[in-house]
Amino acid sequence: MTEPKPLARLSPPSAPASTVARLTRKQKAAVIVRFLLSEGADLPLSELPEPLQAELTAQMGAMRHIDRDTLGEVVSEFAAELEGMGLTFPHGVSGALSALDGRISPRTAARLRKEAGVRQTGDPWDQVRDAPVEHLLPMLTGESTEVAAVLLSKLDVARAADLLGRLPGEDARRITYAMSRTGKVTPDAVDRIGLSLAAQLADIPESAFGTAPVKRLGEILNLSASETRNALLEGLNSTDSDFAAELRRTIFTFAHIPARLGARDVPRVLREVDQGDLVTALATAQTGEDAPAAAFLLDSLSNRMAEALREQIAEAPPPTETEGEAAMTRIVAVIRKLEDAGDITLATPGRDTGG
Repeated sequence: MTEPKPLARLSPPSAPASTVARLTRKQKAAVIVRFLLSEGADLPLSELPEPLQAELTAQMGAMRHIDRDTLGEVVSEFAAELEGMGLTFPHGVSGALSALDGRISPRTAARLRKEAGVRQTGDPWDQVRDAPVEHLLPMLTGESTEVAAVLLSKLDVARAADLLGRLPGEDARRITYAMSRTGKVTPDAVDRIGLSLAAQLADIPESAFGTAPVKRLGEILNLSASETRNALLEGLNSTDSDFAAELRRTIFTFAHIPARLGARDVPRVLREVDQGDLVTALATAQTGEDAPAAAFLLDSLSNRMAEALREQIAEAPPPTETEGEAAMTRIVAVIRKLEDAGDITLATPGRDTGG
């Protein structure tokens, strides 16, 4: 016994031709959508152009009842059209770019969108939120106070706080006050601002490097000897004080541990640190600017573990300055590695953080 064809139960005797003939294509589309939704289909209607979404909604709202025979006829007609369709292509450059998303380079896609005047699909704020801090900062200072307030309001709290901390005090106060007045900004205005900012980001030339120069140099200096690091920062300060100040905020050394590493993350970090390096670093950091960091690490451990480390430090031969600094550098590298992996979070340095 052969199984019945799908939907056969919906079309016993065909409805009179006049019944289906009176339905427009929009009405038939509304019938199909309503039928699929009632069957539990997940239709991506949000991907339709907004005018079509509005027309479909209005049409569904205007219709009341379709008898079973008419439903079967409409569904059969729709199925016949699908069976006769061999291949469809996306409509226009926008549809083509959406179909090729992830298969052509972002640079090519951005250029084609710009040349064709095609809006980036989806929420433009997604692109803004993912932009590097060094691209967002000029927008905050170059746009109007109102636009800057909307921009900060659309970012996640941690990133907004980071950007706010990088602004001069007066600019930060002006923008935060403007944020208190964004309650009446309409969704359309926020969308237009997002589109404008996303367009600005698309105009930024692609860099050969994945990170900003200040971050790359900061990572190098993090692992450099303190004498080299301090001499370079002093020289940069006389050449470009703004760059030197920004560079100091990206540098993270052993001395910065108490200010930026949470006490509850210390055990997680020390599990990854070589025991010999830890003893050597703590023994070296008993005096001077690194002493608070050594005390912080020991105080963040259990009494038993801290006492065991103190005994090892007392029994070990005194390390040389070079050995101690190398051990501190390796501990800093472990902290940076855990931060990059998302296992720990370092506090954002203030504008006056030293290097």
